Amino acid sequence: MLKIALIGYGRMGKTIEQVSKERGHTIVARIDCGDFKSTDLHQADVAIEFTQPNVAHLNIAKCFDADIPVVVGTTAWYEHYEKLAQRAISEKKTLFTATNFSIGVNILFHINEQLGRIMNNFNQYEVQITETHHLQKLDHPSGTAVTLAEGILSQVDRKNNYVGLLEGQKASLSPLDLQIKCKRSEGIPGFHAVTYDSKIDEITISHNAKNRLGFAQGAVLAAEWVANKKGVYGMKDLLQF
Repeated sequence: MLKIALIGYGRMGKTIEQVSKERGHTIVARIDCGDFKSTDLHQADVAIEFTQPNVAHLNIAKCFDADIPVVVGTTAWYEHYEKLAQRAISEKKTLFTATNFSIGVNILFHINEQLGRIMNNFNQYEVQITETHHLQKLDHPSGTAVTLAEGILSQVDRKNNYVGLLEGQKASLSPLDLQIKCKRSEGIPGFHAVTYDSKIDEITISHNAKNRLGFAQGAVLAAEWVANKKGVYGMKDLLQF
């Protein structure tokens, strides 16, 4: 059983604590959004980080300093990813990141790429992504929507860029742009859909999170899987897609 440090103790952190205890683990540190030192992690086997984009990279570095594997659920910090990934590899640290820890969402990612490969041959279909989240979700488009977009761009030649627009925002889009429609509404854990629309029919794949448990369970599974490993990993490694 693991000794887990929670970095970020909001709604997500509390749900992760619930799931961790149900799986027999012990929470040895609960760190909210305030500052902390790497020495605060000395009792932990692994840290799970869900905070804010502007501090996530600093928190990851502190986990490296403490030689503690870290599972990161915060998104929109990825301008620092390459530097931290290189440090993890060169210093034999452990970093596990995902834009979404839900098993269902990661199945959607896999299906999304397969569908994109097929739809690349059918130019009559226009593709777009929609995502809806709770009002506390600060970044847009969501990390999950970005991962979906990247999956489409890797397969569909007629799109080469994604553009995220909040409900009510206007922008001049090129036919080469993949639009991500973003909406914020009270009490929505997370909804994502990919739609291919033509004049005669419509194809949609989607995932609707009913609560935060799926995200928390995936994060704890990742912590269990990565606790004794060194290197840089993601959900494809865990799920073996």
